[in-house]
Amino acid sequence: LNLLLSVILFGLGIGLISFLLLLNTQLKEKFDKNLAEIDLVVGAKGSPLQLILCSMYHIDNPTGNIKISTAAPLLRPLHPLIKTAIPLSLGDNYKSYRIVGTNHDILGLYSAELSEGNVWKADFEVTIGYNVAKEAGLKPGDKFVSSHGFEDDPDLSHDHAAFVVTGILKETGAVIDQLILTNTASIWKVHEHHEEGHEEEEGHTHDHAGDHDGHTHDNSNEDLLNHPDEEITSVLIQYKNRTNFQALNFGRNINENTDMQAASPAIEINRLYSMIGIGTDAIQWLAIIIAFVSALSIFISLFRSMRERRYELALIRVMGAGRVTLFTLIILEGILLALIGFAFGMIISHGGMEVMAGYLKSGFRYSFTGMKFLQEEWILLGVSLFLGFVAAVIPAVQAAKTDINKTLSGN
Repeated sequence: LNLLLSVILFGLGIGLISFLLLLNTQLKEKFDKNLAEIDLVVGAKGSPLQLILCSMYHIDNPTGNIKISTAAPLLRPLHPLIKTAIPLSLGDNYKSYRIVGTNHDILGLYSAELSEGNVWKADFEVTIGYNVAKEAGLKPGDKFVSSHGFEDDPDLSHDHAAFVVTGILKETGAVIDQLILTNTASIWKVHEHHEEGHEEEEGHTHDHAGDHDGHTHDNSNEDLLNHPDEEITSVLIQYKNRTNFQALNFGRNINENTDMQAASPAIEINRLYSMIGIGTDAIQWLAIIIAFVSALSIFISLFRSMRERRYELALIRVMGAGRVTLFTLIILEGILLALIGFAFGMIISHGGMEVMAGYLKSGFRYSFTGMKFLQEEWILLGVSLFLGFVAAVIPAVQAAKTDINKTLSGN
C-alpha cells in the first residue's frame, strides 16, 4: 500500500507537469496563430487587453464603438503608414458564434480559403468559418436569424431579414474558423431594426429613411466613409514598414490626440503571458516538488521492502545469482515503478485535458485536445526514469551487499 501510494503521488506530480505543458503549449499556439501579423488594434477607450481579446481573439466584450468619422483617417486608402486597415463591427451572434461585419481583407489576414460556395457580397449574405459550419450544421443556401449580444438567447433574437450562407471556409486553426463574416452594413441594418422595435414598443415611431434599405453595399473601406455617422467596433491595422519611426509612435499618437484607443497585440499578449505565467509557474514548481517527494517516498518504500525481503534476496544468491544480478533487479524495480507512475500521470494529464477541452470549446469556441503529445513529454519520461533509478540505487547497493550466512542464520 505504501508503494502504491508512492506511485500514485509520483503519477500526480508528473501528470500535473504534463497537463501544464499541454495547456500552455496549446494556449500559446492559439495566441500566436491569431496574432496574424496585426500591428495595432484601434477602438474605443478602455482596457487595451480587453480590446485585443475582443477584436482578435473574440473572447471578451467590446470596449465600445467608434464613429466612422473618427476612424476615417485610418480607413482612407493610400495612408502613408498603413498597409491594411480592416474594420470590425460586433454585437450579434448565432448559436454563440459571433457575427462580424468587415471586409474581404480579413480572409487574407488568416490565409483563409473557400471550401465551398462564395464569399459574401450583398447585405445579409454571410461566409462562415469551418467550425461554425461543422457545429451549427449550416451549408450554402441556409438561412438563419441572429441574436443580440454574444450569448445564444432566443429571447434576444432580432426581427429582421434572415442571413443567407453563401460560402464556407476551409479549416485554418485560427479564430476565423469560429466567425460568421458579413459586410458592415448588415450589422447596421440589424441594429436599426432592433432599435426600431424598442421605440415602437414605447409608442414612438422611427424614421428609417436613409440609404441602408434597398441598397446593396460593397465591402470596401471607401463605402464606409460614405456613412460618417455610423459606428464600428474596431480597426485591425498592418503597417507598411514596422521599423518606420512614425509607425513606432503611431499608437501613442492615437492615444494622446484622439478619442480612440490604440493597443499593440504583441505588448498586450506578452503582458497576459506574464500574468498567467506567475500562476502556472507556481503550480509547476508545486508539481516538481510533488514528483521529487514521491521519488523519495519510492526510495523509502524500496529500502523498507528490501529489508523485509532480505531472506528472499539471500535465497536468490544461494540459487546462483550474483551481486550484479541483485543490484540489477532492484534497479529495474525502481525504474518499473517510475514507469508505472509516468504512465498513470500521462493518463491523468491527457484525460484531464480532453475533459477540459470540452468546457473550453463550449465556453470560448476554441478547440483544444488531450490527444496531442509533446516532445517535452519525452524529456519528462527520461526524468521519471532517472528519478526511479536514483530512488533504487541505495536499496540496490544494500541488496547486493546482502550477507548470505548472517541473513539465513537470522543474525
